[in-house]
Amino acid sequence: MTSPKIRFQVSKPVLAGRESEYVQNALASGWISSSGAYIGEFEARVASFLGAEEGIAVCNGTAALHLACMGMGLGPGDDVIVPDLTYVASANAIAYCGARPVFADCDPKTWNLTKESVEAAWTENTVGVVAVHLYGLPAPIDDLAELCRRRGAWLIEDCAEALGASLQGRKVGTFGDAAAFSFYGNKIVSTGEGGMVFARSADTRERIRRLRGQGADPARRYWHPVMGYNYRMTNIAAAIGVGQMEMVDYHLAERARIAHAYVQQFGDLASAGKLQLPFEGDGLQNVFWLFSVVVPHADRPVRDRLLVRLVEEYGVETRPFFEPMHRLPMYRSDVPFPNAEHIADRGINLPTYSGLEQAHIEEIARAFKAVLRG
Repeated sequence: MTSPKIRFQVSKPVLAGRESEYVQNALASGWISSSGAYIGEFEARVASFLGAEEGIAVCNGTAALHLACMGMGLGPGDDVIVPDLTYVASANAIAYCGARPVFADCDPKTWNLTKESVEAAWTENTVGVVAVHLYGLPAPIDDLAELCRRRGAWLIEDCAEALGASLQGRKVGTFGDAAAFSFYGNKIVSTGEGGMVFARSADTRERIRRLRGQGADPARRYWHPVMGYNYRMTNIAAAIGVGQMEMVDYHLAERARIAHAYVQQFGDLASAGKLQLPFEGDGLQNVFWLFSVVVPHADRPVRDRLLVRLVEEYGVETRPFFEPMHRLPMYRSDVPFPNAEHIADRGINLPTYSGLEQAHIEEIARAFKAVLRG
């Protein structure tokens, strides 16, 4: 059958503030590349929102992760523990440094790393952990920080999907030795492409800033004492980011509203054990980057058919969960990760973006229930 036009995207950027005005201002200023007033303002706004020191804006979230790893001194011969269930950039940033990503299974309820799974994956060459706050839910980052301190390892938070999420009132990105954020087009706050790095140590921040700009010496023009990268953010992207950060509370409130509406719609399925909803716990503030569910009794082919039917019959775009890292060709391993495999094969991301109307959420839920019934 011919697919209808997609009526509900899984995600989209919502430019509901002064983004266009600020972009026009940046254009008029002539500063459209990696210099300009909006870059510093965007860095300062994100840092203030998090309660962190000195954000370092970069061209994308993967670059942010790579620079965070470089800032920690990661190199060949080192092992870094990272979730098996995550987006591939979490592992790739480690491999870019010549180090080895070592995968840890996730909790079946939260879908995040646990202290126990990290301990089980620890090797004699482990120097650090990259903890991902998957789909907007904080990982047990205080436990992981304590474990890393006790074992003399560093901790990087991958906050690409979790801007504004918090644990006991403290925002993620402020627990580890470094943190990386993404502002890709589908994120809660978007600059189209973009990212930001935070580091606890002033020396590490200086190293990251230098690496971001081709390793240039700030005191000597065209002198590059170390090999660096061109990972700078443009003033145009930062102008969009400033407008987005002015609206961050709105975007976070919209995610909370949409999640609550989905929970109301799917409560019957969850009570019957036919659907696993996002985890909610005391002291955990999930920002619901995407409203994600698991169909526990469906295998992967059944899940995939659900995705196809939703878009072909109802115009509802969805996404599967990330593929476990150990299944990818460059990281393939025969070591089992049963929780990650079960969740990845049955997970579905539903449309989640600011402005999604209540009536539309109800329509999406009816479509989901229809295809689930078969």
